Amino acid sequence: MNGLNGKGMDIEEMTKELFYDIVIAGCGVAGLYTALSIPQDKKILMLSKEDLASCDSMLAQGGICVLRDDNDYDAYFEDTMRAGHYENRAESVEIMIRSSRDIIDHLLSLGVRFDRNEDGSLAYTREGAHSRPRICFHKDITGEEITTTLLSHVRKLENVRIMEYTTMTDIIEENGICVGMKAIDGNGDMLQIYASDTVMATGGIGGLYHHSTNFPLLTGDACRIAGEHNVKLEHMDYVQIHPTCLYSTKPGRSFLISESARGEGAIILNHKGERFVDELLPRDVVTEAIMKEMEKEGTEYEYLSFENVPEDIVREHFPNIYKHCLGEGYDLLHEPVPIVPAQHYFMGGVHVDSDSQTTMAHLYAVGETSCNGVHGRNRLASNSLLESLVFARRAAAKIADTQRQFSKEERI
Repeated sequence: MNGLNGKGMDIEEMTKELFYDIVIAGCGVAGLYTALSIPQDKKILMLSKEDLASCDSMLAQGGICVLRDDNDYDAYFEDTMRAGHYENRAESVEIMIRSSRDIIDHLLSLGVRFDRNEDGSLAYTREGAHSRPRICFHKDITGEEITTTLLSHVRKLENVRIMEYTTMTDIIEENGICVGMKAIDGNGDMLQIYASDTVMATGGIGGLYHHSTNFPLLTGDACRIAGEHNVKLEHMDYVQIHPTCLYSTKPGRSFLISESARGEGAIILNHKGERFVDELLPRDVVTEAIMKEMEKEGTEYEYLSFENVPEDIVREHFPNIYKHCLGEGYDLLHEPVPIVPAQHYFMGGVHVDSDSQTTMAHLYAVGETSCNGVHGRNRLASNSLLESLVFARRAAAKIADTQRQFSKEERI
């Protein structure tokens, strides 16, 4: 007997079958860059759980790391490993760092407007646990700048179709191989999307937390689905808390105050106006210090002061943060702002190899939903955008190579 929905309609009659070469769930930087890097003779379907603006890539403030020169390699590698408590996959870290300059150059060629010095050279900022400035940025909305630029290019591709308000609900497995995914669209119709290769780029898990800097729609969908199909998961308990989010009693997403603010000289104070932690230590260390100070003082927040940050830096580098805090009643040019730690990033996820392949054939995971081992137990600031782009491009290259091999075998 066929199943019926609540309106008495046959579920099978409501299910639409779609056929593509590649289907990608998620339209953040990882999903977009995957689509942009795949040969344009392949038909691609991209799904966005809500509108295209509601992805965490849009929220990244601080920037994106880059290897400035060969002399910085050892320091950059060590900074990443040390922040990750040396639980990082060294191979993945090396791939990310060695690929970084090419990624930045490609973003520039696509039109990403990274801030520059007066002489036209790229400006670099520094964040916690970095031994030197190596972070490219666009004001304090780097993620939005990169994401909107990538999206503008993907929208020009005739081989790519984007469906908003469409949620991945499952993958389609046949004989242990992924052959597509199931989804539900904005009209409530069920979709059976068949594809040679499937990419999960659904972001993190912030929507499962009461206080998070993430959008509520990020509920770990890919991890849940992977687990149901016995696809390997890794380090599901590795969750990063961001130390400096604007304290508010209002419901909803926590507003993050970029770590680059501390890189430019902002300091953390208790209610007595005393510094109690080195602001440039790794995020987990700073978070722990703030939590202990809050417990010691019996308070729900501590403070972040911009007293040592020049006014022109505040207005030019952090205009969005300044404007948001002003809207909440805090003029950070003249007073400290209350801050509290909140869930921010997920270092674990669906286990993938260096080409972003999961343990199921033809199933890939990229971005925050994947775990390629780059971050270890704790992510180094501004490595997330870079890691997403590097391993999205590797996924695209592997998919293209696999489909070429498949086509060659078919011809034979």
